[in-house]
Amino acid sequence: MLLGGCGTTATHLTSNGLAAPDMLSTSARPHAFASLPRQIYTPPDWPEPLTARVNLPSSRDTAARPAALLVHGGGWRNRTPSDMDEIAEQLAARGYVTVNIEHRFAPEYRFPAQLHDLQQAMHWLHDNAEAWRVDTDRIVGVGYSSGGHLVSLLALGGAGGPLADPHGGEHAQLAAVLAGGTPTDLFKFDDGRLVVEFLGGTRAEVPDQYRLASPARQLSQQAPPFFLFHGTWDQLVPVDHATDFHEALVANGVEAELYLQRWRGHFLSFLTRGGAIDAGLDFLDRQIGND
Repeated sequence: MLLGGCGTTATHLTSNGLAAPDMLSTSARPHAFASLPRQIYTPPDWPEPLTARVNLPSSRDTAARPAALLVHGGGWRNRTPSDMDEIAEQLAARGYVTVNIEHRFAPEYRFPAQLHDLQQAMHWLHDNAEAWRVDTDRIVGVGYSSGGHLVSLLALGGAGGPLADPHGGEHAQLAAVLAGGTPTDLFKFDDGRLVVEFLGGTRAEVPDQYRLASPARQLSQQAPPFFLFHGTWDQLVPVDHATDFHEALVANGVEAELYLQRWRGHFLSFLTRGGAIDAGLDFLDRQIGND
């Protein structure tokens, strides 16, 4: 499904299905920021220690500021937070406290272990909110590929319902999401190795796992705003994951924008993400009133 629209390399749709106008960033003055030494965010009894990279914007006032939880891609089984460092720095320059995390990998750890890691990261972020001057009502999630999947799932089921037990709750709520190349309905995959290792079986063997792990099947009218970007030539995560999910968000009355990167596959969409990320960060700023 390819949506026609503005520009020569991208299509950007708002919730009402119209092409989004070009907008200037709402963060006119870039912030300096300090990067803290890598820290363990998991409790001592966690199956393995996991670390986070934290950036703290510099400011002269004492006002609470927004924060962003960043999660890298890698098919739930590899890669590192280094992939998200540049985006974390862009967010910090806009005044966000950024928390860029590791998570446990499949197949040694199967779903929902990775979601539990994100819920613990949110708990840790809340514990440090006073010291870091974080407004806990303005925490956003940012991720690409499997990282986009995990922050989307956190936003839709991490605070309430079956996915909130035992590590979720109010602390796991996100105010908005920026997700790219995101698997949104795992039933769409043809029992490929990555998904089977992540969930512990095929669609026929563990259908409940596929349902619980699919953001599109956890969607409700209480979902936070979503900005999605996706390559139209993505063969690893086909573009209908984004177009169908965007349509479902809008049908539920959720504020959502879709930025399609034409003629780009899964990896090129991330490597040449500039315009999509700029539009997505502007979207986050508008949603949480970051000016």
